[in-house]
Amino acid sequence: MTAPFAADARTPAELLNAYLRPGATDADSSRPLVTFYDDSTGERVELSARTFDNWVAKTANLLQDELNAGPEDRAALLLPAHWQTAVWLLACWSVGVAVIPGGEPADADLVVSGPDGLAAAEACTGERVALALRPLGGRFPQRPDGFLDYAAEVPGQGDRFAPYSPVDPQAPALETSTEGLPLKLSGEQTVELARAGAARLGLGPGDRVLSTLSYDDWTGLEAGLLAPLAVGASVVLCRNSDRLTSDQWEKRIESERVTLRLS
Repeated sequence: MTAPFAADARTPAELLNAYLRPGATDADSSRPLVTFYDDSTGERVELSARTFDNWVAKTANLLQDELNAGPEDRAALLLPAHWQTAVWLLACWSVGVAVIPGGEPADADLVVSGPDGLAAAEACTGERVALALRPLGGRFPQRPDGFLDYAAEVPGQGDRFAPYSPVDPQAPALETSTEGLPLKLSGEQTVELARAGAARLGLGPGDRVLSTLSYDDWTGLEAGLLAPLAVGASVVLCRNSDRLTSDQWEKRIESERVTLRLS
């Protein structure tokens, strides 16, 4: 019997690492892992597992070396479901930083915010990072006061990442909610819940999940990242897509070879 995908993974970062093993999944590391659409701008970004991993490594190096973040730190992510948000989630988990999507900046050690959350992010007394969320990963025309501009800082970071100390699978990794109730998970629990979600959704290697859901609760994180990641599947994230017609959705689903749509 063939072992399940990434059967030995105990943290979300180890799930990503499994994509880079030769023969680990039917979809090799050069095929799409995260595809992103912003239908307000016409942007489409496609990242293979290898390219996505490179972004994660650079961001993790920024976190560890420039922001001095590490285990026991908590990061509030004031970001939409976006390819760069997925990168930040995996980067935090690579370093051992617990993530709080949509969390309260005042209670976090660092905050990562898109343009819409900058005012709220100022409540964080730790490091603040701003993402312009512009097409092609572009910079802010003018860097927000009191923030690092992610697009300006990340290119110079190293392409490979190694944490200063191994990430503990039982350490806190994620603070979110499910059905309105708080949910706090270790890395190991996050992986276990992602695998359970993939089984419930009927996902397997090679599946393509299209999601329009927010990353601010477990349902959106599961659909738009973690359940596909747990089984060797891939995701198509769609933002600002509420005005698409049924014909446009059908064309997208066909062109992206989507096997499951969640919205």
